[in-house]
Amino acid sequence: MTDEAAPLVQFQDLAVSYGLVQALAGVSGGFPPGPTGLLGPNGAGKTTLLKTLLGFLDPDRGRMAAFGLDPTKQALEVRRRLGYMPEQDCHLPGMTASAFVAFAGELSGLPRDEAISRSHEVLYYVGLGEARYRNVETYSTGMKQRAKLAQALVHDPDLLLLDEPTNGLDPQGREEMLALIKDVATRRGMSLILCSHLLRDVERVCENVIVLNQGQVARTGTIRDLTGPRRQAFDVRFKGDATGVLTDLKDLGGDWRDGEDGFRLFLPEGQGPDTIFRLAKECGVQVRHLRPGAETLEDVFLAALGHEIQG
Repeated sequence: MTDEAAPLVQFQDLAVSYGLVQALAGVSGGFPPGPTGLLGPNGAGKTTLLKTLLGFLDPDRGRMAAFGLDPTKQALEVRRRLGYMPEQDCHLPGMTASAFVAFAGELSGLPRDEAISRSHEVLYYVGLGEARYRNVETYSTGMKQRAKLAQALVHDPDLLLLDEPTNGLDPQGREEMLALIKDVATRRGMSLILCSHLLRDVERVCENVIVLNQGQVARTGTIRDLTGPRRQAFDVRFKGDATGVLTDLKDLGGDWRDGEDGFRLFLPEGQGPDTIFRLAKECGVQVRHLRPGAETLEDVFLAALGHEIQG
């Protein structure tokens, strides 16, 4: 493995507990350069992993290294190279956005004059240039999210940690935030960890993914490798008992899982929607809705959490 491809963060047999509750149960892996998605249900250990990386938690056993540094012993050095956008609001009451972002820059080790200069630059970058002298508490939710992103970027970190960056945003605000994050990763070439429960956000921005479940790494790798050759998928709603259709589909080499409003069917190679209609007719049920698609990161995620695709 070349130095260029070496992980920025590595963890080996990492275990972290809160009293009797084990949040991480001996996880191993790493975050490579580039954009990586950190996925998992509530309580999976995502936040615990980030807090250990930031040096806020000491592991029960195992080790973690960030940029070759130990966060338990060199926490300040590690934090200076990280940019952190927390899920919750982190602005200081009474501060303008420019003062708030400059203060974050100084905390990260920038000289005051440079922090002020970079504060203005990064606020323009995230689209808050005209509002940089307003107090942050007067901002809308979308503007507050942009201010949090600006304070994480101000010192040009080696790795950006984004915890639910689209939380609370309307569809337009979400699209704009994702476009910003994608620009950070592509045009600016910054490595980042996107911690989110919105799989489409991760799939749009990231190249790699780590799925945590019950304190363990359930799946890891590139999204392309995890999804593999994308099988044809159909979201289908039947009128009548579809048990026979699902059984016959399994016999043909297909599989399925419950969908939001019906079933998500995965057809074997060479089969198309005509197969679904044929099986439905043979089993005496009607196809009321059919929408084509392809295997997604969500399918991989659900399988990794134990919601195994049937078949």
